[in-house]
Amino acid sequence: MAFLRHTCLEHCIVFPHPHRERYSESLMPADLAAGRKRLDSVWNGVIPGVVLVAMITAVAFSAHNVSGFALFSPMILAVVAGMVYSNVLGTPAHAKAGIAFSQKRLLRFAIVLLGFQLTLGQVVSIGAGGVGIVAATLGATFLFTVTLGRLIGVDAKLAQLIAAGTSICGASAIVATNIVTDARDEDVTYAVASITLFGTVAMLGFPLLAPALGLDQHAFGLWAGASIHEVAQVIGAGFQNGTQSGEIATVAKLTRVAMLAPMVIALGLMARRKTSSDQAAARPPMPWFVAAFIAVVALNSLVTVPAEVKSAMALATTIMLTMGLAAMGLQADISQLRSRGLRPLALAFCAFLFIGCFSLMLVKFA
Repeated sequence: MAFLRHTCLEHCIVFPHPHRERYSESLMPADLAAGRKRLDSVWNGVIPGVVLVAMITAVAFSAHNVSGFALFSPMILAVVAGMVYSNVLGTPAHAKAGIAFSQKRLLRFAIVLLGFQLTLGQVVSIGAGGVGIVAATLGATFLFTVTLGRLIGVDAKLAQLIAAGTSICGASAIVATNIVTDARDEDVTYAVASITLFGTVAMLGFPLLAPALGLDQHAFGLWAGASIHEVAQVIGAGFQNGTQSGEIATVAKLTRVAMLAPMVIALGLMARRKTSSDQAAARPPMPWFVAAFIAVVALNSLVTVPAEVKSAMALATTIMLTMGLAAMGLQADISQLRSRGLRPLALAFCAFLFIGCFSLMLVKFA
């Protein structure tokens, strides 16, 4: 009998009653059970997509270290890798929530962290003339691109994304602008691809033009910083002509990055005015991340942040931006991109020519 009791007890422990979990959950406090359900929902809804995005991000960083791909930032490689994955293998349905989380939440937080790469002292260091050249180039390029896009029949939202990417800071500006323009994922991907193409051309070609144009290190650095699209592309082009040129180019470019905040605010106000007459339309919210970005720049200007912390923030920013763009690639449909035609690409090319020529004219004659 004792043997039977021992065997039964062991049997019950090893093979629990199939309804035991249900009984135990029914005895849980209501708030604890609700919390467990929420946790399960987050795990099952967000985690798979974030893991997939992280895997593609890791592939992008690894490819960036391969000879021949170093010219392209991990962000651009992540967009391409995401597009290849989604259009060849297909995006799993259970990963969509995590992909959306990476595309929205992580990207906004990354833009806030960009503020740790800029101080007001850096902006002042290029002088009032340099700031004026950067501001005038940004404003003129944005207006030119949007106006030309309307004239040649490019969708207004896509034209705004191309204008922001060309005039401000490449992929980061496209992502930030899309938060208020709310364009389709395919438009974002198209804009990033076209901006990357012409930014790479500028990075490789502008240093070769410097001697023929009679630009010294200061002038070339200012021109590169005011006209080349991505931060990494500006650094690559600037330091090809010397240390002074690279430093000035970097500061000029970061000054353009600082102007991202007022530009997004202006676009948000424009979008609100357009929808104010339609009571049924949702009013686009003013993006909270813009205020947070400005606050971080102010903090970075007033408080000495250790170099190790800044380095960690820069790495975290790059990783989160890369994850966000990988998520966009995962949701991009190549057939939809083809349907946009060549007009947006022509618009990006004209914007590239305009910003290069306009900023050069200001640097040479202003």
